[in-house]
Amino acid sequence: MRRLFPALYALLLIACSTQVPTDYTASRSLPDIYPDYTDVTVPVNIAPLTFEMNQPADKMVARYTIDGEELVVAGDKIQPDEDDWRLLTEKAKGKALKVEVFACYDGQWMGYKPFNIHVSPDSIDPYLSYRLIPPSYVSYEVLTISQRCLETYEESVIYNNMLCSEEDKGQCINCHSYQNYRPERMQFHARQNLGGTVIAYDGNVRKINMKNDSILSAGVYPTWHPWLPLIVYSTNTTNQSFYLVNPDKIEVFDSESDLIAYDVAKNEVTNIENASDELEVFPFWAPDGKTLYYCSAHLIYPDSVDRKKETIDRRDEIKYNIYKKSFDPKTMQFGERELVFDAAAMDKSATLPRISPDGRYLVFTLGHHGVFHIWHKDADLWLLDLQSGQVRAMEEVNSPEVESYHSWSSNGRWLVFSSRRDDGNYTRPFFAHIDKNGKTSKPFELPCADPDYHRQFLKCYNIPEFMRGPVTIQPQDFADVLKTDGVPVKYVPHLSK
Repeated sequence: MRRLFPALYALLLIACSTQVPTDYTASRSLPDIYPDYTDVTVPVNIAPLTFEMNQPADKMVARYTIDGEELVVAGDKIQPDEDDWRLLTEKAKGKALKVEVFACYDGQWMGYKPFNIHVSPDSIDPYLSYRLIPPSYVSYEVLTISQRCLETYEESVIYNNMLCSEEDKGQCINCHSYQNYRPERMQFHARQNLGGTVIAYDGNVRKINMKNDSILSAGVYPTWHPWLPLIVYSTNTTNQSFYLVNPDKIEVFDSESDLIAYDVAKNEVTNIENASDELEVFPFWAPDGKTLYYCSAHLIYPDSVDRKKETIDRRDEIKYNIYKKSFDPKTMQFGERELVFDAAAMDKSATLPRISPDGRYLVFTLGHHGVFHIWHKDADLWLLDLQSGQVRAMEEVNSPEVESYHSWSSNGRWLVFSSRRDDGNYTRPFFAHIDKNGKTSKPFELPCADPDYHRQFLKCYNIPEFMRGPVTIQPQDFADVLKTDGVPVKYVPHLSK
């Protein structure tokens, strides 16, 4: 593996060697590679894109060229050196790398149609965090919240579920979230054994017991206010049901859900939406801090019914719309709800509203019914222009499989989302560039040092979240906090300054 320049090109050897072959059969087809990085757009600071042939080759050679310079990489897989890759992408910033792939089968070389890797000058946030969990529905003890440096392949654990799990007392961790991409201001939940909400705020780490008789449950799905010490949660009574014959396998649903607001500084909580005939969920703050978006489904229960059974029996008619509420940061008061997107009118259900940092675009997941679209094969990403009101399916990034959990980068130029497009079973992070006009590029999969890593890694990536840097609190420090008694919240009728 080495960087080559034009003056050396004439010295390249032929046959199955470490050099670019000159004796090969030319193909009119693009190479069938995994991951599929053909004609993708990547950030200038992304880790090297490694790949292999779907039909394993005896040897491969890839030649990258840009403005008279080239990088030649050889092996049974294509794994560029990080330093060489960084030099090459910096030179290609705002342009495209031309990639030529050659594969050797039984001593015979095949040369494929060249493709481009477009290098955007828009950088990506250096870190991504996610929950790693087996897709086994019940085996939740062996899971972590982990973080990955997107500029390299370095991955580390933020918190390991097993640190507080015991043989007969399991723990489940979920819903990590950050205030304005800041890793020093984060929260996550622990359920069951030693359960509570862990909040780290500028070096202070606390375990909060948010259960209170005046609210439905402890906080579940969070959203931090952009600058105030304030988190809005949905509170949910969540259940799951398994299909005997259905490609979706499982239905996760809420039989009850409300919205609450929690003041981190005062340790106070209050209800902000708790209508008995509404299922409110997935709050998300607009970047101006003056508007709260969320989803809600209208469902009237007959008297004296089993709510869990009623919800699963009527699952096909449960359709979530997107709403918003105004908020005054000076008085800490919320306004009345307003309809933003009527998915029910389309006989659809909209979840997970996420607003771009410039406040213009709202990306959400749309499926036929229900709230937990990560298990719905028909779930796709949709884009709503909040200026024009135009809405469309993001056909550039959608696939026949699930597209769900998505987040914007801090500069608003990149979108990460979870997709099962590889095999229908495992969610993995994919990234797409999105320009100021809402045009989205072909998505690319999270690069790994070994391109075959994801096909051998038997865990799902859930809730990918961008971060400006790594969480530096050690997993054992989080575990020590979880082993303490949680600080009980105080319920108040209204928040105040």
